[in-house]
Amino acid sequence: MNWNSHPGEQPFGRHAPLPLGDLPGTRYPSPAVEALDKRFTARQGNAAIERIATGFRWAEGPVYFADGGYLLWSDIPNNRIMRWLEEDGHISVFRAHSHHANGNTRDRQGRLVTCEHDARRVTRTEPDGRITVLMDSYRGQRLNAPNDIVVASDGAVWFTDPGYGIDGPYEGHTAEAELPRHVYRLDPATGQATVAADDFVRPNGLAFSPDETRLYVVDSGITHGGPAHIRVFDVERGQLHRGRIFAEDFAPGFTDGLRTDIEGNVWCSMGWADPGEDGVRCYAPDGALIGKVHLPETCANLCFGGRKGHRLFMAASTSVYALYLNTVGAPRS
Repeated sequence: MNWNSHPGEQPFGRHAPLPLGDLPGTRYPSPAVEALDKRFTARQGNAAIERIATGFRWAEGPVYFADGGYLLWSDIPNNRIMRWLEEDGHISVFRAHSHHANGNTRDRQGRLVTCEHDARRVTRTEPDGRITVLMDSYRGQRLNAPNDIVVASDGAVWFTDPGYGIDGPYEGHTAEAELPRHVYRLDPATGQATVAADDFVRPNGLAFSPDETRLYVVDSGITHGGPAHIRVFDVERGQLHRGRIFAEDFAPGFTDGLRTDIEGNVWCSMGWADPGEDGVRCYAPDGALIGKVHLPETCANLCFGGRKGHRLFMAASTSVYALYLNTVGAPRS
């Protein structure tokens, strides 16, 4: 996607940062929202991609709180969680010294649940602001660096632990892994954790299908000699079965985070390779690539939100982007 839409216009980059608001050269329908299949009906013809916030080092883990009308996301290297108010676009620091927080979600009581790289733990923020540690070890050994997280309708907390936060000091600190890189399920009734999947190189983003019969999990192991794909599992009684490849056309780049909409389509981030592929992809439930949202930066993660649940928020490198769609995110997406 060429963002240099006018002859003689200077390319946008480090020396000419993109402004807030609609991206330059905006027109309806937006060419940056690309339909590849007639099943891609999510494009809203008179909506543009908006840059709603910028000035971050690596934006990740967006989650929307409809009851408060705000979006939270992690700025991992800057060790903070940010907040954007939908009512007036005000941006503020929600939590400084966030232990290099990465993935965020909400539980069924509307509480913030967070993966913390530096503290190597999963936490919950209580209504009064207290922090409850949900899990920081497994069988006496410390977690590596929890990355992304979802909460099922039964209250179970599912998260990935690829260890990126202990690979170096930029997003956490340098340390040795004490555990293999697993996908975990934390039972809400017993407080006991189980390994849900143990055959990933670097398990990353994860999301349920709308009916929670499937769990999609990214393997971004291409960063360490492994694959760049999304796998899907059948979920039965809190366990994963019949894992198989859902989508794998990402290399040499890779996807990171993902969410689903109410039709069961899978929306995932894309980046790290061809700039023309930076942004978000949409896959039908059968794994066919049906649409793309092009962004001027590598995208790490995304979520649905807005008062009606039909706004896609995209955490992309230094900025956060938003796009109104003709679909609604699955519950808790």
